[in-house]
Amino acid sequence: MADFEDARARMIAKRFGGNQNGASTGGGGSTRRKKKTVHKTANNDDKKLTTALKKLGVAPIPGIEEANLFQTDGSVIHFTNPKLQASLQSNTYVISGHGETKQIQELFPGILNQMGPENVNVLRQLMGALAAQSGQAAAPSADDIPQLEGNFEEASK
Repeated sequence: MADFEDARARMIAKRFGGNQNGASTGGGGSTRRKKKTVHKTANNDDKKLTTALKKLGVAPIPGIEEANLFQTDGSVIHFTNPKLQASLQSNTYVISGHGETKQIQELFPGILNQMGPENVNVLRQLMGALAAQSGQAAAPSADDIPQLEGNFEEASK
């Protein structure tokens, strides 16, 4: 009886790859996979994006060195050497490239001419923070003005 069981174990190992529990992978009696999995790549997404942009009629704008997107919380998305495309008919602008999220303080001297009237509050907060760092108040109050000592009208005669 032991020889029969050993022969059976060897036959299972030979036929099913060593799995003696009877679970086979592939072959005649296995279930059929009904749907092939499709792996999406970034290249397919880029192709779909470019075809959608062509439908909108965007045209490339050359010579852009940097682009900045101002956010309401005071941070800026900064693009260096972006690829800029625009379509005036559909009011669509596409900025593609490597964007970094930075605080407005990091870009402050060079970014001042790009700021519009909607960023006035951010500038006020920045000025207040800079004044607090230097130890001065943002705006002088009546308590900060020293009192006059002596009579300056008599000295002027």
